[in-house]
Amino acid sequence: MTLASERDGRPGGDGHPIVLVHGFGQNRRCWGPLAPALARDREVVRVDAPGHGGSAAVAADLPTTGRLLAEAGGSAVYLGYSMGGRMALHVAVHAPEALRALVVIGATPGIADDAERAARRDADRAQAARIRAEGVDAFVARWLALPMFAGLPPEGRFDGERRTNTAAGLATSLELAGTGSQAPLWDALAGIDVPVLWVAGADDDRYAAIAVEAAAATGANADVALVPSAGHSAHLEQPAAVIGLVRGWLADIGT
Repeated sequence: MTLASERDGRPGGDGHPIVLVHGFGQNRRCWGPLAPALARDREVVRVDAPGHGGSAAVAADLPTTGRLLAEAGGSAVYLGYSMGGRMALHVAVHAPEALRALVVIGATPGIADDAERAARRDADRAQAARIRAEGVDAFVARWLALPMFAGLPPEGRFDGERRTNTAAGLATSLELAGTGSQAPLWDALAGIDVPVLWVAGADDDRYAAIAVEAAAATGANADVALVPSAGHSAHLEQPAAVIGLVRGWLADIGT
């Protein structure tokens, strides 16, 4: 199995390449201004996660996804948003030799409580069945109507790009790599020995709290940043702020 990807920017530029891993229901073309801004300084590798875009036929659980991402990106900084953040964390656990630094935007290390995780797994499976029954267009309309995406500007929705995904790919991704299927990684955070930046929108109460807690669990090599006036998709709601934050942090850690 291989993941579809595109490379842009400056190979051998100001540091290691940076691998971008998108959120659930998106694809590698859903990064808005962040990707070209990062490509000014270094090579950027935009990857289609398993079940999405050009990787729609790839069915992989999260440990396998971590290894597939490392194969696609090589020795690099890995930046993941939401589902992509959970996948990037699995690079840290299952392919740490590829990881030079890690940026996590609006993501969780997993659900620690067994009962809560089982309930989420059931909900993910029900969502997967509905996607298969109703198709991608209906899913995209329902998904983007969720309150967590209310802050997205029109140019950050990427409706057309999302609709190029397949129902089978999205459903399989939820079943194999949804939050309910993820073994929690909280205990593994302290073992990540590269710089880590935990980012969340300041208005995204749930994930802002997770970012603060996860940074504390990661240890002295972790930083946390809460983006003002941003919800779950901070890099699309406040792109200039996140671009400045990520580029500044990368410069500070010397990648």
